[in-house]
Amino acid sequence: MLAIGGFLLGALLGAFRAHQLGGKPADLAQYAAGFGILFGLAGVIATIVLHRLAAG
Repeated sequence: MLAIGGFLLGALLGAFRAHQLGGKPADLAQYAAGFGILFGLAGVIATIVLHRLAAG
């Protein structure tokens, strides 16, 4: 769930950031994808760390 939430949050933040910079729709999509992947990966890592800590 952290990965999905991270991806959605990253996509929203990326699109917002591109909009702030005056980007066109293609720029918004690219920023949303990039930030979404980054935040989604952070969510996967956080999930792994939390599961490892809970098991130990």
